[in-house]
Amino acid sequence: MKACILDEDVNERGTKDTRTELIHKLHRLEEEQYILREGESIQDFTDLMLRHIGDPEPELREHIYSTFYIWLKRDKKFTDEEMRHLLTVLMDDRYLFYRIGSVDDHSVLTRAFAVLPIALIMQRDRIQPFLTPKDFQHLKRSLLRYYQEEKDLRGYLAAEGWAHAAAHGADALEELIRYKESDIEVQHEVLMAITGMLHNGVRIFDEEEDERMANVVDTMISESLLPQQEIADWIHSLAQCTEWPDTRAQRVARVNGKNMVRSLYFRTLARHDGNHRRLTSAMLTAEAKLNCFNGANHTYGGNEA
Repeated sequence: MKACILDEDVNERGTKDTRTELIHKLHRLEEEQYILREGESIQDFTDLMLRHIGDPEPELREHIYSTFYIWLKRDKKFTDEEMRHLLTVLMDDRYLFYRIGSVDDHSVLTRAFAVLPIALIMQRDRIQPFLTPKDFQHLKRSLLRYYQEEKDLRGYLAAEGWAHAAAHGADALEELIRYKESDIEVQHEVLMAITGMLHNGVRIFDEEEDERMANVVDTMISESLLPQQEIADWIHSLAQCTEWPDTRAQRVARVNGKNMVRSLYFRTLARHDGNHRRLTSAMLTAEAKLNCFNGANHTYGGNEA
């Protein structure tokens, strides 16, 4: 028993030591414009950043993401092989699927902050492809599975800062639909994943997660990735929850769907063209059904107190 306790102390102390080391290194990196010193390697930093990617300290997580952003997007420091390896690691059970399905603990921080550099790698791959067709299929399945299985939907935590899994996952889905390999079937799978997130049964989103999900659908519209009628049909489907029994799950689905439709409507309206009349009509019809305070739909009592 004493030996076990000693081992735990050593492990905890080791974690604290590497955490302190990483904080100092990332602060210094920022001051020096993210340029490595002689004898330093990206791999050494990457190993440490991955080890602490879900750290409860919000500033550290943000510094880790900022460093990945600079090195992956701005400076393009990683080679194709390094990015392929990093993507494989990020999508395993230690990161994107770490304790997937758990709620109200710190594991969501690891999952939600693993998906952000995945989106950055996808941006690089779309511009200069390095993933194989097999890699893409694994990536697609992993992102869709993650969005379907993530259950900790908290947005901003009082002590730990952003979790925002629904928003971060939506950012990656937006990258996914932009791939030329993302055919109509993939577009529909993404829409169904968004429906599942909106109809999560527990959380009405209050940290603008709906706006990040709306980005995905808006991209489908603006880049003509799906026929307008198919997107209109999906919008209409969001209002089907109004026919469900009067439960908390129904209210969650209705309010989340209403906010999504409103986000899409104002984006489409802002384009000031007549190319989206069918979609505009679908949005107005769906919003009228989803908004129980809209004229004839307005009733008192039940769960609306």
